[in-house]
Amino acid sequence: MSLSSPTSACSSSRCYSSGLSLPIGFQSNPINVGLVCYPKRHSLAAQKLLVACSSSSSDPLLVKAAKGEVVSRPPAWMMRQAGRYMAVYQKLAKKHPSFRERSENTDLIVQISLQPWQAFRPDGVIIFSDILTPLPAFGVPFDIEDVKGPVIQSPIRTEEDLKKLHPIDFEKLQFVGDSLKILRQEVGEHAAVLGFVGAPWTIATYIVEGGTTRTYTVIKNMCHTAPNVLRALLSHLTKAITEYVVYQVEHGAHCIQIFDSWGGQLTPEMWERWSKPYIEEIIHAVKKRCPDTPIVFYINGNGGLLERMKTTGADVIGLDWTVDMADGRRRLGSDVSVQGNVDPAYLFSPLPALTEEILRVVKCAGPKGHILNLGHGVLVGTPEEAVAHFFETARSLDYQTVFQNHIPAEKSETELVA
Repeated sequence: MSLSSPTSACSSSRCYSSGLSLPIGFQSNPINVGLVCYPKRHSLAAQKLLVACSSSSSDPLLVKAAKGEVVSRPPAWMMRQAGRYMAVYQKLAKKHPSFRERSENTDLIVQISLQPWQAFRPDGVIIFSDILTPLPAFGVPFDIEDVKGPVIQSPIRTEEDLKKLHPIDFEKLQFVGDSLKILRQEVGEHAAVLGFVGAPWTIATYIVEGGTTRTYTVIKNMCHTAPNVLRALLSHLTKAITEYVVYQVEHGAHCIQIFDSWGGQLTPEMWERWSKPYIEEIIHAVKKRCPDTPIVFYINGNGGLLERMKTTGADVIGLDWTVDMADGRRRLGSDVSVQGNVDPAYLFSPLPALTEEILRVVKCAGPKGHILNLGHGVLVGTPEEAVAHFFETARSLDYQTVFQNHIPAEKSETELVA
């Protein structure tokens, strides 16, 4: 994708063995940086960056892999790759102790998002933000307390509570759009800029429960005692999240990840009823307006939901580390890409063990449609040396070498992962 193109992106299982051996070897005033090389000006009233939708040959490696195109190696990034394990982040956090400030100030968002890019050169640069960031923009204020985490003082549990909600107001989210524009300029086409959102069910757990919970008893009870209220809330969230996805794409995101972080807390039957339809609605609406933007879909604890996840229409299914990659690929088939799924704890292991696990995951995923990632976010205390090794190993891979004894050069794309 090229910023100089005027075309808009949005219209309003088996493991493979290998002989490969690798050596073990800022305040609220946003930065005033404009994007260059505009071929023409767009309406200032729209206040949107219309991102190019050019031929796939210019897409970043991660976008190509997400679309299932042939690539030379698996692109790699990590969930939570910007954050508390990095010394440079810890230093910044001491100066700016409020998470809300760090995640809602353009200067700081850009600086933090680029820290892992500058240190490790991943193939994806995800905006430093939070799935709860858009809540105040549609009528749900929240705080983040040191011990409790997110706190919503006025949960939504009744029809009267629903009156607090309103359409999403992007003037309250300008820092997100501005940050994505700058990130897109900073990384160019050398990496994919990733935006993300929470799924309606996951966001609703916070809004209904009043914050984090271990049991989800209030919202699960609502499924039976106040289903109409819960459906109305989920529908409102679906509309707001859809617009928020499109907003991120229009301001520079190459790719979007949907986190249904707490979808795995539902039984498969309940997930089909209370989460999946709303995710499907988001994906179908975004695909209609932003057809060339890949969507990654991740659920923590998704082993029992893989086949159901595939039918949402997402381009990429993220696997957590409790799912065997070979089994996940077998169950999902070759017509959808996969992401993952190295256990984050492997980053605490000796580097040779980490290398071996990366190779195992890559071989099991196959040579097409795989984004190398962890099965969950980077853990606090993770050695930066191990993160660097993860990305160095990913860059050193070459599919022709990894699969040289198993995949003839003339095989078709379909046969590559069949």
